[in-house]
Amino acid sequence: MNKLPSPKRSLVFFLVPHFTLLPFSGAIETLRIANRMLGYTAYDWRIASVDGEKVYSSSGIGIEVNSSLADERRYLTGGNRPNMAIVCSGVYVEEFRNKSVNAWLREAYNRNVIIGSLCTGAHVLASAGLLNGKRCAIHWENLPGFAENFPQAEVYADLYEIDGNLYTCAGGTASLDMMLNIIGQDFGEGLVNRVCEQHLTDRVRNANDRQRLPLRARLGVQNSKVLQIIELMEANLAEPLSLLEIADHADLSRRQIERLFRQEMGRSPARYYLEIRLDRARHLLVQSSMPVVEVAVACGFVSASHFSKCYRELYNRSPQQERAERKLVKSSNRSGVVV
Repeated sequence: MNKLPSPKRSLVFFLVPHFTLLPFSGAIETLRIANRMLGYTAYDWRIASVDGEKVYSSSGIGIEVNSSLADERRYLTGGNRPNMAIVCSGVYVEEFRNKSVNAWLREAYNRNVIIGSLCTGAHVLASAGLLNGKRCAIHWENLPGFAENFPQAEVYADLYEIDGNLYTCAGGTASLDMMLNIIGQDFGEGLVNRVCEQHLTDRVRNANDRQRLPLRARLGVQNSKVLQIIELMEANLAEPLSLLEIADHADLSRRQIERLFRQEMGRSPARYYLEIRLDRARHLLVQSSMPVVEVAVACGFVSASHFSKCYRELYNRSPQQERAERKLVKSSNRSGVVV
């Protein structure tokens, strides 16, 4: 009887409370389909948590695990050492602080275990000090807070990033793309295509494909000059450009820009610029513990009082109220999960 080939990779998926179910299940299903197409277990995996107990996702669905953090630390020096450890997280990741998890990730990395993350998991890797000077990806909604909290990391709004033995993924369906990249490394394009057919996926996306819809589709704007100006604004939030500087970049007059924005966006360019800066501020307020004055500076406001005034005018509440309401929602969501 012919002996089946040994597993190509052994993975451990580490679940952080309130992890996002879609990227987690998408990653595992991609590996399962690869095994099915190959006809043997090329990829095996187990699921771990801090205490070895069931972990609940952000949707309230609980997942049973196979091991605890203590088990995984022992496995690093034995036959059960994985080839890859992937941190799966989601909402509230900024509140997850565990020195033992950080130590485990560092030890695994130092023992040449590939370290990965799904969705917001890059936050955990950065907390462990693994992303200093490294390229990484995180979900676009969490990118502003992450960039402020971990300035040493080179974070990008890509689907996934691979930097040496570090694999980070933005979450959502991007976990499929990252896993397909791994399968392609191991078995080539033929198997990747077969897995895609089973997924009903018509193409493999590149790592640097956009996370979000292009501005043209997201905003419903067709004018290329307006889109160019908006991209310029989004790239300069901490130190806003003057309308004169924007006009120079766009090769338009101030009056032409004013007219275009009134036609396409229904407001002045200054108003639109203010709104996207305040939107970034809102993300920072709910995703980080940065003081309000630091949030104001990060979003291009010269003073906390001016920032608060503008924020209240747009959202009908102060930055402090925004943060307090967010904490209340978090508490309510936690108590609403069935355990």
